[in-house]
Amino acid sequence: MSELDNILAHNRQFVESGEYEKYFTDKYPERGLAVLSCMDARIIELLPNALGLRNGDAKLIKNAGALVTHPWGSVMRSLLVAVFELKVREIMVIAHHDCGMQGLNAEEFLGRVRESRIPEDRIETLRYAGIDLDGWLTGFDNVEDSVRHTVELIRHHPLMPRHIAVHGLIIHPVTGKLTTVVRDGVSDGISREAV
Repeated sequence: MSELDNILAHNRQFVESGEYEKYFTDKYPERGLAVLSCMDARIIELLPNALGLRNGDAKLIKNAGALVTHPWGSVMRSLLVAVFELKVREIMVIAHHDCGMQGLNAEEFLGRVRESRIPEDRIETLRYAGIDLDGWLTGFDNVEDSVRHTVELIRHHPLMPRHIAVHGLIIHPVTGKLTTVVRDGVSDGISREAV
């Protein structure tokens, strides 16, 4: 039996028993919060519990490394939709220690792509099309610096309103302890207005 079969069997029981009723809420986050976090399996339940979030409290956006890598990509679009369409007033970028994106190396990654029998001509076609695979497939060296960089990309996006608070944090993937890297307006003593 595949994982899909297991999930579909569970889902039938979930719906038939009415378990979904305890999760009912509307599309607007009760706490006016959007959280951009990593997709790491260790924080699926840990993160909302460590933040005291319940169903309906926040918009959760997950990707590898809790990164905004492009100002016109889907992560930034999701944050802007959360602000302009879903009444979000505050954004938290929450990365974690021991992240798979830390130290991700494009050359090694593409080696694994080749080992899985993706033809070399596909990789070359992407390069000739102007896609910077090396940059796109490179992670970060320092999680704190990565959080600061992502917060700044969000904060200074030309469509992001200045009144939206943007914070950067790191969660410990075992204990759930949060460490603040950027509290809206202050990162290493630099005020938002000064930037």
